[in-house]
Amino acid sequence: MNTVQELITRSFQARPLEEKLHLKQLGPHQPDLNLQTTSQDRGKMSKCTFSKAWYTKADWLTGCPLRNSLFCFPCLLFGGEFSWTNQGITDLKHLSEEIEKHAYTRKHMENLTRLGMLGEDAPIEHQINDAYHQTIQKHNEAVDRNRRILYKIIDCIRFCGAFELALQGYDESESSSEPGIFRGLVDLIASIDKELETHLASATVFNGTSKTIQNQLLDCMFEIMRSHIVQELQNTDFVAIQVGETTDVATKTQSVLVFRYLDNDGEVVERFYGFTHLRDSSAETITASILCELNLIFPELPQKQKLIAQSYDGASVMSGGLGVQKRIQDVYPNAHYVHCYTHQLNLIMQQAVSKIRETRIFFQDVRSMAAFFTRSPQRTEAFDEIVNKSVPRGSSTRWNFNIRTVNLIYEHREDLEECFADIEANDEFDYQSKTEARVFARTLQDREFQFLLFLFHDIMVAVDLLYNQLQAREMDTVKVKECTTMFVQSISKVRDGADNLDCKLPEHSTFSNGGKNNTIMVRIAKEICDIVIVHAQERFSFTKHLASATLLQSEEFAKYDKSFPERALNEAVEAYPMLIKEQLRTELTVLYAMPVYRKATSALTLLALIHKLHMEKSLTETVTLLKIVITTSMTSESEQCFSALKRIKTFLSNTMLEERLNTLAMLSVESKLVQKIPDFNIKVIDKFAALKERHTDFMYKK
Repeated sequence: MNTVQELITRSFQARPLEEKLHLKQLGPHQPDLNLQTTSQDRGKMSKCTFSKAWYTKADWLTGCPLRNSLFCFPCLLFGGEFSWTNQGITDLKHLSEEIEKHAYTRKHMENLTRLGMLGEDAPIEHQINDAYHQTIQKHNEAVDRNRRILYKIIDCIRFCGAFELALQGYDESESSSEPGIFRGLVDLIASIDKELETHLASATVFNGTSKTIQNQLLDCMFEIMRSHIVQELQNTDFVAIQVGETTDVATKTQSVLVFRYLDNDGEVVERFYGFTHLRDSSAETITASILCELNLIFPELPQKQKLIAQSYDGASVMSGGLGVQKRIQDVYPNAHYVHCYTHQLNLIMQQAVSKIRETRIFFQDVRSMAAFFTRSPQRTEAFDEIVNKSVPRGSSTRWNFNIRTVNLIYEHREDLEECFADIEANDEFDYQSKTEARVFARTLQDREFQFLLFLFHDIMVAVDLLYNQLQAREMDTVKVKECTTMFVQSISKVRDGADNLDCKLPEHSTFSNGGKNNTIMVRIAKEICDIVIVHAQERFSFTKHLASATLLQSEEFAKYDKSFPERALNEAVEAYPMLIKEQLRTELTVLYAMPVYRKATSALTLLALIHKLHMEKSLTETVTLLKIVITTSMTSESEQCFSALKRIKTFLSNTMLEERLNTLAMLSVESKLVQKIPDFNIKVIDKFAALKERHTDFMYKK
């Protein structure tokens, strides 16, 4: 307000009295200037550089960095010499002379007197000043009231987010006249809150329930939550990212970014960071979307070292996963790729299906049977009457759909034959339904289909068990290895039993595809099992960065005390260069030898035990390795994290802007984080008040 540029641009005389008095109180603006004067005296060059000490020569001096010149503050206010009010003084060599000369001019002295007398001798000015203070007081009381109203409205939005309620019902388009859940909640609170009720009835400028205000509040809430997450990310030692894909009701592909790290309380957290719309599912597009967010959070090279893991979930993301992870690792060298193990299970089974013609046909028939009943309420009713089971719904990325469907057909094959026969014989069904029912009935009686049905039912028992085991929260790399070993053993037993599988089939069935016999089907069955076994062993093999977890498996400490796991140590140090090998070896040797550390049941409890014993300064490298292991989502935790996104399908099933979707999803998924942020509502109000169009109604005056 008291800068030279401001005083030149806006006349002092045209300002109201309160501003004049405030300017007098502020005094001259005295910034540092980049001002130099070079001169030559008797053949020698000399340079004079401006210093803020010049301001002590005259308290009325003021400077302008834009013009890089010095001015007279009183003369700028009331008018004076052109060189001191418009042009500015730049000659430092003769500055002392210019200051002394100007100080004794009549105009300058008059201006100093006028400035000194400002506000001292006019009773009317005191009256104006009192009125001004009353106006400020009245304004601030209105701001208080508006802030209290806004606080309650923010609570309503938080409630809708926490309980996954879309603000405008099922249509958030501008043309929608639907009142929505949010307005109903506000009206409910207004019925028991007189202040809110009065405000809603009388407010003309700030109502609080319009979509514009909702969107602005959502933006502010999202910024506060994201800022808190970014602060946690910058304070933590290591970070892992998990990228997923989902689709909203408008069939738009949404990329989902989740961060996993240890927070300030030592708790493992997985923070939902937001949705991003992808124009396609290519590796280039996915990579650009991820790097755009990461580079904003970790702009400096040292910060880039803390990203230690990356994993992916979703059909499109998985298809470009290898290309994406390589591009990410080129920028973030420690970001090792970790498969989502449940997706590996999908890939194993898909390999078995895609490599053999007979299995492709079998699963096409399985999916077609499920789809047949879901395409018509009349067919679904007929299915329910006889089978009395819900029809499985298909999914392109979840193999458990095939597990459920195969098991249902296996367990209710005779019921399904009866159901198809009834549909074919019932004249109430259309011609297409009757025709398809006849085809499916013959498929169920086909011996080749039955052979594969019985085979895959046996395989699915092992697949289903492994799928459920990989979903367990307490899983680690060693347990995954144990589970996959048992899985391979189970599939090997199925393979060995393929020779006798024909004996289990119904006697009345025959091979309808001429030329096939039991010998051929046994060969196909063994080939299917071999593919599953080979791919399971290949895809679940541990890479170097995952081997680091074996160093901290407490149940192996006694064994490691006798025979140190040198290979695992070398692989861990190679994967994570920030580890100091010899120091880590010494610390682990002590760790393995001390029985107290063998009580830990996981990496997280081992870290807590080290903190409890105040050993973190002595076991620094071990603590670093523990944080790496805990941060890396080594099992199916990607799948578990993304299953939390099912909780926000309420939002995805509505027509909703991406910004609203992001905030409401974060309010739902990160409801505990919102509660953790101190004075969350106040921070949102302050950010909302800082908006240009909201400044008047929500910003206090002094």
